Amino acid sequence: MSESGHSQPGVYGGQSRRRRRRRDRDLVGPGQNLSGPSRDREYVPRERRDGSEDPPGPLLQKTPIILAKPPGERSKQSQNIAPITGPPSLEKPIMLMKSRDEAGKAGGTPPDTSGPPPTGTGAAKLEREGQRPTQPVYQIQNRGMAAAASSASVDPVIGQTKLLPPERMKHSIKLVDDQMNWCDSAMEYLRDQTDMLVVGVLGLQGTGKSTVMSFLSANAPEEDQRAYVFRAQSPEIKERGGNQSSGIDFYITQERVIFLDTQPILSPSILDHLINNDRKLPPEYNLPHTYVEMQSLQIAAFLFTVCHVVIVLQDWFTDVNLYRFLQTAEMLKPSTPSASHDSSGSSGNDEGLEYYPHIVFLQNKARREEFCPRNLKKMHASVDKLMAHSHLKYKGTLSMLDCNIFPGLGRDYLGTEVNLFLLPVLEGDGEDALTRAGSASGAGGSSVAPLFSLLPGYRGHPTFSSLVTKLRSQVLAMSRSQLSHTILTEKNWFHYAARIWDGVKKSSALSEYSRLLS
Repeated sequence: MSESGHSQPGVYGGQSRRRRRRRDRDLVGPGQNLSGPSRDREYVPRERRDGSEDPPGPLLQKTPIILAKPPGERSKQSQNIAPITGPPSLEKPIMLMKSRDEAGKAGGTPPDTSGPPPTGTGAAKLEREGQRPTQPVYQIQNRGMAAAASSASVDPVIGQTKLLPPERMKHSIKLVDDQMNWCDSAMEYLRDQTDMLVVGVLGLQGTGKSTVMSFLSANAPEEDQRAYVFRAQSPEIKERGGNQSSGIDFYITQERVIFLDTQPILSPSILDHLINNDRKLPPEYNLPHTYVEMQSLQIAAFLFTVCHVVIVLQDWFTDVNLYRFLQTAEMLKPSTPSASHDSSGSSGNDEGLEYYPHIVFLQNKARREEFCPRNLKKMHASVDKLMAHSHLKYKGTLSMLDCNIFPGLGRDYLGTEVNLFLLPVLEGDGEDALTRAGSASGAGGSSVAPLFSLLPGYRGHPTFSSLVTKLRSQVLAMSRSQLSHTILTEKNWFHYAARIWDGVKKSSALSEYSRLLS
């Protein structure tokens, strides 16, 4: 073999070929071609490595030619060329690797990365593929069911109870009893969720606080009075001149709205009960009327701190002493706890950080002339002047003009519009009297008398049911400001309210004010 890799015939190559031809001529007969493929032997097709057979026909065998280079050049070229670990046309596969936490949970071993790192375009391709973000995995689990889910599968009965709606309260319960002590019975109806609204009510005796709160919370005017969630005055109590509610009553709806009904402020029946029954007063109070007034101020200051909306109910327009009472309760209201719990410098500089609720002035048992637009404008102007120096949110959140009660009036008619709403008389006897009056007025003509007897008398305002529905929709749509420096859940609100009530009873400002009254 030469240096170029081609095989050259040797010195005796021609003689050996002549001997083979002479020997083959002796073995075969004449007339046959010794060099062609037509020898007398059967052709057996060879099997290929992939299992297929050669195509039929003559098989031409060629002399193999081996191409090689001298050993010196081959050693130089092997030093310059890096070894190829795989076919160059195939790209490296993309490997999906689990994190350590997932690998440990699955019981597998981490992949072996001790091999040589890929080089060239393969490494760049793998780096680009590794930079693709993976989809996040979310685990939704209830906090109450976390322990059960970690140990074993969750009981379907427990899971179903978690999805059930909250239990509906059948009647109100005590939050503060008649002895002004805090009650914990309302805790079982509260949940760990923050979407709630707290509505309280203040008013004089006999104005209809419990009845209105029952209509706003769960009852309809057509229902029996004995089914109201807040007990109203019975006829016997009305005849005796007494009060039905004492302390603070609690009720929460399935829509997570908390209603707080309170005893009447500045109640003469409570004062009469203290005087005639010889009840012992607390040592810090000397006179019964001082004790009654301080009880009312404590309740009002408490509602101004823990409620989103406070309804001030009155049955005639208007009592100036009621507005003086509201301003006094605002002055004695406990300050909103700060995040740092630092009491220094929180008296006058932090007025912007103080919490003040929405105030709604509700005129119950309103007469027909009070629904006159001219009188309504005077009522708004009077309330605006009486509350001009108050920080309570008494305007801008409730409007009778938005209820289509006065369709012909524009938004700018009232000028300074406050949160004032009117409710007519609920008594059925009054409606029956109007109906009888309408039928009597149409009895003059014999032909039209049956038609007018079917029409109700003129009221001058919408029905009580429609106005209560519009009032409820506006009250529940009010903004729910943050009561403290943190967002409170229902249970957190309960503990926060208990702390505020304890602070109100021990307030130094209220004690000093009661000392000045004595």
